[in-house]
Amino acid sequence: MSTVFINSRKSPNVLKKQGTDQWVKLNVGGTYFLTTKTTLSRDPNSFLSRLIQEDCDLISDRDETGAYLIDRDPKYFAPVLNYLRHGKLVLDGVSEEGVLEEAEFYNVTQLIALLKECILHRDQRPQADKKRVYRVLQCREQELTQMISTLSDGWRFEQLISMQYTNYGPFENNEFLCVVSKECGTTAGRELELNDRAKVLQQKGSRILGI
Repeated sequence: MSTVFINSRKSPNVLKKQGTDQWVKLNVGGTYFLTTKTTLSRDPNSFLSRLIQEDCDLISDRDETGAYLIDRDPKYFAPVLNYLRHGKLVLDGVSEEGVLEEAEFYNVTQLIALLKECILHRDQRPQADKKRVYRVLQCREQELTQMISTLSDGWRFEQLISMQYTNYGPFENNEFLCVVSKECGTTAGRELELNDRAKVLQQKGSRILGI
């Protein structure tokens, strides 16, 4: 580790100017970030490191305050800047994919590799935190085709149970219980409430199925 010696005979004004020159203001999508050249230079091949070089080959305008103008999303830039500050990935509720998009734009190579690893582990995580929610719907035979063809929002057809047949009426009076399911997170599954009629039908379907 190299040691930096400061010439104590330099005037306070010179030292103050040198300290001020280390600070950089960025205007990312209308949000201001204040950081140092040391932070932005952590990855020497990154866009941000090249931006602050005296012989910068990048074209970047500045606003009236002198801040570098960068047309990117500030929400996803904050985790990138914090990673350069302390070397840790802190997402604070934003998506890994969104931060990865910014890391690739700024070419922060170690962060790109870290985010790809996080996404891979997330996608390979066991599905224990998910559950399948079932609904039992009552319908007549002429309604079956339309109901099954219009299933949406992740609902999937599971089983059809013949419920009733009337000998004295037309064939269309046959009634069925249609079992559909949807995979939800545990929280979403708890929040997904069935209406009273569906709950009664679900109980009736469970008795028929013997579950």
